Amino acid sequence: MLLASVVAYLLVSVIIGLYVARNVHSAADYAVAGRHLSLPIVTATVFATWFGSETVLGISSTFVEEGLSGIVADPFGASMCLILAGLFIAPKIYRLNLLTLGDYYRVRYNRAVEVFCSACIVVSYLGWVAAQITALGLIFFVLSDGAISREWGMIIGASVVLIYTVFGGMLSVAILDFIQMVVIAAGLIYIMWIVADLAGGVGTVVAHAEAAGKLQFFPEEFSYVMWVPFVGAFLTMAFGSIPQQDIFQRISSAKNEKTAVRGAVLGGSLYFFFAFIPVFLAYGAIMIDPATFIAMVTEDSQMVLPNLVLNHTPVFAQIVFFGALISAIMSTSSATLLAPAVSFSENIVKVAFPKMDDKALLLTMRVSVFVFAIIVVAFSINSDSSIFEMVESAYEITLAAAFVPLVFGLYWKRATSQGAVCSIIVGISSWLIAKNFFPSEIWPPQLLGMVLGLFTMIIASLIPQWIEHRPALRDGVVHPH
Repeated sequence: MLLASVVAYLLVSVIIGLYVARNVHSAADYAVAGRHLSLPIVTATVFATWFGSETVLGISSTFVEEGLSGIVADPFGASMCLILAGLFIAPKIYRLNLLTLGDYYRVRYNRAVEVFCSACIVVSYLGWVAAQITALGLIFFVLSDGAISREWGMIIGASVVLIYTVFGGMLSVAILDFIQMVVIAAGLIYIMWIVADLAGGVGTVVAHAEAAGKLQFFPEEFSYVMWVPFVGAFLTMAFGSIPQQDIFQRISSAKNEKTAVRGAVLGGSLYFFFAFIPVFLAYGAIMIDPATFIAMVTEDSQMVLPNLVLNHTPVFAQIVFFGALISAIMSTSSATLLAPAVSFSENIVKVAFPKMDDKALLLTMRVSVFVFAIIVVAFSINSDSSIFEMVESAYEITLAAAFVPLVFGLYWKRATSQGAVCSIIVGISSWLIAKNFFPSEIWPPQLLGMVLGLFTMIIASLIPQWIEHRPALRDGVVHPH
């Protein structure tokens, strides 16, 4: 009954997605839903896009192992990213009326910056989408009691998401995100009520976690060794996630600027609140059945939550939980498949073929979604990383390369194309060198790349301007221009 219910839910989602896809007639419809989404839809699609497998399975399992300090990147950094993007990026970006974030880099700088940053953005999505596909494989494996392997579960799950994303694009994704947000919120609140009752109440669970030291958020010692990794993890998600196509799409899909700002802030706030429900559920499992779940944490902590629901809740609660989990994963999967495909088509393929018309561009976007899905499934099957690790590492390259050109381009009038190109080169190079040749558990390589890229942007932008406006030396006398 449980597996049949999940399959039925997947089929309904596909039908709705394909029905909405009838209204997609152009690349703008496909990429930014024609720029007419209302506040509830924008809020839902911001929330649902980020509330994925890493939130339900990754964050919760990491908290059980490491406590509150272990999840500083997500949800703390992730929700802060959405709020910052809404307050400081959305107002300026929305007014430009662009199709992709890569378009902004071209308009503000040049083609080289567009291609470099777009390539970094596309690559960054590999780990994020892979985390969702991995979770889909895990769900099918658990629900079928091992009859469906994780690999085949990944293929089945990816195929379902692929169908409506290929045809409907952002429009189908947005409408389904609204439905899925309702399912996620209602489902998690209901399961929380059941688990709280089994564990002796919310206060009991919180008190137990505090006594175990799991609620210690800041590093205990005020030292370089403790604080730099902590801040680096937060900034990687909070800043590195800002130059992402999925955020840009949701901002640009709003019907007006005010809706774009409010939708991002509300979506980020809701994300922060609901992200702690899976954390509560996972820790509650430790109190309900300590022997079973403590051993499971050591073997595979990602299995704690699914097994808690399967073994300690009624069938209806299981249907509700896995419906919410599938909703969370599908919403994030569709968004993270669509975003890199749109960026690749608009800012890399179209650069190579500038005479491409709108119809050809729309076809290219759909083909790119399909190809990217195949690549991601292959990567997921062959990856040994946890869901949380996949997502956390996804934003390293965008923090090192794309964040500085975006923010300086919006807020510093003296930022130049030369400065942006040099910043990207130095940021990526220093990140790769530090990551591969000087690995450090203290100084995150991506943070080093961002800092060096920031100084490079300032220096490389100012020096040519200083040379151009410096006093001219003629006949041994200094004359101002």
